[in-house]
Amino acid sequence: MERLSERAARNLAAIREKKPLIHNITNYVVMNYTANALLAMGASPVMAHAPGEVEEMVSFASALVLNIGTPDNNRIASMIKAGKKASELGIPVIFDPVGAGATSFRTDAAKKIIQDVSIRVIRGNPSEILSLRHENSNTKGVDSLHSVEEAAETAKNLAGELNTVLAITGPDDLVTDGENVIRVSNGHPLMARVTGTGCTATVSVAAFLSVDDDPVSAAATGLAFFGMAGEVAGKKASAPGSFMIEMLNALYTITPEELEEGCAICDA
Repeated sequence: MERLSERAARNLAAIREKKPLIHNITNYVVMNYTANALLAMGASPVMAHAPGEVEEMVSFASALVLNIGTPDNNRIASMIKAGKKASELGIPVIFDPVGAGATSFRTDAAKKIIQDVSIRVIRGNPSEILSLRHENSNTKGVDSLHSVEEAAETAKNLAGELNTVLAITGPDDLVTDGENVIRVSNGHPLMARVTGTGCTATVSVAAFLSVDDDPVSAAATGLAFFGMAGEVAGKKASAPGSFMIEMLNALYTITPEELEEGCAICDA
C-alpha cells in the first residue's frame, strides 16, 4: 500500500507537471497572496467571481475554491452558481467557511453553500467547523476560540452527515471523512501571525485535490506540503513580513523528494 508520504510526493510532482487551473471565488484580503501561492507551487490560478462568467470559467478548471472571507449576497450567489456547475461536471469543490460562527450572516451563508453544492472538502479552523453544526459556537472574527481536539469528535460526526471530508487546521491539523482520521503535524508558529494563512492552506488542498481522486489523502498531503513550507520559511525568517515571502519561496523550491521525507502525516 502506498504510504501517504509517497502520495504527497506524487501529488506535488503531478501538480508541477499538469499545472492545473484552480478557480477561486475568494476574499479580497488574500486574493493576491493565494494566487501567488498557487503559482509558486506549480498550479495556475484564476480569480473570477462575476455571476455572468463563473459557470463558463469553472468548466475549464481542475478544482474550485469557495471562500466566504468577505461575503456579500452577490458573491454567495456566484459561489452557489459555480459550485453547482462544478458538481455537475465532476470538478472537485473545496469550501473555506471563513468566520462562520462570528455572525449569523456568515454562518447561514456557509450552511446554504454546503446545502446547495456538492463539496469534496471543507477546510476551516476548529470554531468555524463547530459552527456548521452547533448554534452556540462562535469565533473571534476569523480566529478560532476552540482547539482542534475540541472539534475532533464533532468533525467526525459532521463529515459523516454531510458526506464530505473535513480538514481542521491549527498547531496540528486533523482530516476526517467520518471514519478515517489523519493528523498532520507540519507547520510553524509564524503561520499564525500572517493574514490569510488558512485561506492559503485551502488553495494548497485544492491544488492537491485537482490531481488526487481521494479527498482524504489530498487534504492531508496538501496540508503537509503547506505546513512544511512554513517550516522551511521559519528557518530563514524571524518576523511575519519576511516570513510571507519565504513561504512563497518554499512553496516553489520544495521538491517531491523533500516533501516525502519531511511530511509529518499519521493515522490518529
